[in-house]
Amino acid sequence: MDEHTINSLKEALKFSPGNIPLKKHLADTLLQASRYEEAEKEYKELLAISDTPAIKIGLSQVFYMKGEYSQCNVILEELLHSGYQDFDLLILHAKALLKERSIAKARETYQKALALNPAYRDEELDNELRLGIKTAGPEEDFDSPFIQRADINFEDVGGMSAIKKEIELKIIRPLQHPELYKAYGKKTGGGILLYGPPGCGKTYIACATAGQVRARFISVGLNDILDMWIGNSEKNLHHIFELARQNTPCVLFFDEIDALGASRSDMKQSSGRHLINQFLQELDGLDGNNDGVLILGATNTPWHLDTAFRRPGRFDRIIFIPPPDAEAREAILRLKLRNKPVEPIDYKSIAAKTENYSGADLEALIDIAIEEKLEESFKDGVPKPLSTKDILNAVKRHKASTTEWFATAKNFALFANESGLYDDILQYMKIKK
Repeated sequence: MDEHTINSLKEALKFSPGNIPLKKHLADTLLQASRYEEAEKEYKELLAISDTPAIKIGLSQVFYMKGEYSQCNVILEELLHSGYQDFDLLILHAKALLKERSIAKARETYQKALALNPAYRDEELDNELRLGIKTAGPEEDFDSPFIQRADINFEDVGGMSAIKKEIELKIIRPLQHPELYKAYGKKTGGGILLYGPPGCGKTYIACATAGQVRARFISVGLNDILDMWIGNSEKNLHHIFELARQNTPCVLFFDEIDALGASRSDMKQSSGRHLINQFLQELDGLDGNNDGVLILGATNTPWHLDTAFRRPGRFDRIIFIPPPDAEAREAILRLKLRNKPVEPIDYKSIAAKTENYSGADLEALIDIAIEEKLEESFKDGVPKPLSTKDILNAVKRHKASTTEWFATAKNFALFANESGLYDDILQYMKIKK
């Protein structure tokens, strides 16, 4: 848009200052002309008199273009929570989440967008988020999943020293010293099950583990495997294992593995039992050598996992991932508040008040505090810095989400724990058997 068009719109507004469509047209034009500061001012003034989704989306686009991804995401999440569904909104949200490295959430959002428009392609989103396994007909081939290079390691995981030490002993050293294991006739790799409350960083730790050993990383969810065509889910699963075997050393991570490996006795459909049997066959390496492939599974409900998955050579090593400790909570808060307007924050004070909070809970606290500040900022267009008090006020509004999980887990740990599988839960809760 040229300067003449913008000036004409501004001149027209002088004679009709309350004309909302005209003012929005000016804001949209400024956005298209990459005049983001001016566009932001116009959108914020519009929000003071009208809060329609189109205006909020326009402001979120401004924040995205300015690199203020957190503020962009707050607006978009508010729209999504209100029930507003739009393809372009979901794509923008996926891109903004990706910029903040919220990979799992970005992938989930991108999948929702693709459900609305399966033919859509975006190079950046596809490279980072799309595994590439398409829903194939019975006679079609499969694309290859995208293999990630983990860009984090244990230095990026604050606190949780006991967990990192256990992973070091059970996972990392075997992959770093394969020749020693080979001398004793033992294979490297194998299966490790990570379990614990939701939102406590099981996916993050799996990715950091891959980065620690400089291995390739493949993250797989239920939607990447299941297919409406009989037999294709098993083919998809085999395809993923084959890709991992061809790219060793490789960490193959299955999120919410209980959804794939639920007890066969609970399966009413034979297709579900066939998929579990295929999974067990892949774990055993009957169709290929799994040497050098570390298979990590994450679950919130290990008690729902088929016991066959925990036999020797499968997921026979199990690691409890508790809510982040105080040191980890401080690290998470620092990370989530990075590049945001803040006053000096008393991280230790906040960490002390958030015992049993998951990483997702801590992120929710910050979002609540940001929403309060955004309401203040909309009045004059000046970002208000977050303070310790703001986040502590958010603590009063959002309680730890892990409480319900521990109530359930406690029952299994006390009454269905013959092999001592859940002793770590009792130890964490300071309960004596």
